[in-house]
Amino acid sequence: MGVEIKVGMADLKVCVSPDSVTTLGLGSCVGIALRDPITKIGGLAHIMLPDSTMIRNNSNIPKFADTGIEELVRQVTLKGASRARLVAKIAGGAQMFGFGSASETVRVGERNVEATKKKLAQMKIPILAEDTGKNFGRTVIFYPETGDFVIRAVGKQEYKI
Repeated sequence: MGVEIKVGMADLKVCVSPDSVTTLGLGSCVGIALRDPITKIGGLAHIMLPDSTMIRNNSNIPKFADTGIEELVRQVTLKGASRARLVAKIAGGAQMFGFGSASETVRVGERNVEATKKKLAQMKIPILAEDTGKNFGRTVIFYPETGDFVIRAVGKQEYKI
């Protein structure tokens, strides 16, 4: 059993099997797990917002779906993953407050999921599984060895995608 590497909010980390990566508190944030199934190299980004172009003078690359996914791809390939074999799993993007509201401010979870899917599609990285939306937060653990993305939520049974 390897080391469990913690990923903070607006952060990303890369690991090699048997290590795993985990992040807490995915409310409206999205966790993007990437993996090369041959090399067993993977990584996890904890993005908070959909689009870096809306913020001036921003230097926190992992904070946004557009720049965070690009950086995660860059880092896993530097570690030895093949860009052509990368696959993704995503979780989070909950509507934590004002459920049912059409307000753009309140819809940040939905916008994060949309931006994540758009960026992965642009980069031609298939999404193998997702657990997004709803109205509850998640903690996730990603195992590059197997590709298991374990999801924990308060009051719910642990499951994997």
